[in-house]
Amino acid sequence: MDIFIWNIALTAVLAFIGYVMKEKSDEVQRIGILLNKTREEVARDHITRVEVQSNSQMLLDRLDRFEQKIDRLVEQHRA
Repeated sequence: MDIFIWNIALTAVLAFIGYVMKEKSDEVQRIGILLNKTREEVARDHITRVEVQSNSQMLLDRLDRFEQKIDRLVEQHRA
């Protein structure tokens, strides 16, 4: 009779451990899928280094033109 109870107890413990491991495995798989989706969204939503450099160069060009206009206005005002 003792062996029968021991077998039931071991089976219950092993079943519980198996259930917990399956749940954790499913959770790790779900988190992996979410991580991949997040990586795709980040790559899609952010601009590249080349685009930043291009936009920065356009801004600097416009500021240079604005500076030239201000210089011309100051020279005209002095004359």
